[in-house]
Amino acid sequence: MLRTAGSEKMSGILYLVATPIGNLGDFSQRAAETLRSVDFIAAEDTRVTLKLLNHFGIRKPLISYFEHNRTASGEKIIERLKKGENVALVSDAGMPAISDPGEDLVRLCAREGVPVCCVPGACAAVSALALSGQPTQRFTFEGFLSTSGKSRAEHLESLKNEKRTMIIYEAPHKLMETLSDLRETFGGDRELSLCREITKLHEETIRTTIDGALELYSNIPPKGEYVLVIRGRAEEKPEMSLEQALERVEMYRGEGKSLKQAAKLASEDTLYSKNDLYNAAVEKTKRS
Repeated sequence: MLRTAGSEKMSGILYLVATPIGNLGDFSQRAAETLRSVDFIAAEDTRVTLKLLNHFGIRKPLISYFEHNRTASGEKIIERLKKGENVALVSDAGMPAISDPGEDLVRLCAREGVPVCCVPGACAAVSALALSGQPTQRFTFEGFLSTSGKSRAEHLESLKNEKRTMIIYEAPHKLMETLSDLRETFGGDRELSLCREITKLHEETIRTTIDGALELYSNIPPKGEYVLVIRGRAEEKPEMSLEQALERVEMYRGEGKSLKQAAKLASEDTLYSKNDLYNAAVEKTKRS
């Protein structure tokens, strides 16, 4: 239930409401109830949001809030919030304020002491990461790469030694240029997952390399909005002798691991394969 203003001193609440990224079935009951309950809705594109509202039978005043009017519109929204009105902020798809001018409005609310509440839902970046098959424990969201040559080059250069999984958004007509730039930065054999049309009819995840993606899309035209999930730079493994690597196996054995588990863990720390370490450890035991 929304908080209402009981006095002039009580401000309204800004609700960040996630909208579907394709499938309308992903719009939550709580999100719909929030839009029905607020005083007005601030939308990236009022035409897009109106279609969503009509689908769910919601009637609310709409105002525009997007990249090119965020300063003027943001100040007006803040004034209405300070007077006690509640507002929902929505983007065309996904979570507002993520790679979105809504972050400025949240910052204004923080400055003015206006409470902000999140109504979570679909997010293309996290969905693509889950689908990618890439490491998910640590990742960095990079949004859209700059179209400015200098800024784009600096952005990519800053990622050259990034060890975390990287997530980038890209439009179909810019995909080949971006893949070429990624090859220049990371090399063609870097693992890459391309997720497109997430939650839609033609949803697809392609797990390949940067060179593999370039080859694929040189033969078929890219279609749909893409999320690129790029594997981070691999940790450099220390060079060591086989005897030193076997000592690492013994260390894991001393922690209660089976020989198979110890060989696998030791292989992740060294340049030796788990099979080589397992077989060498077995031979060493026979000789003992």
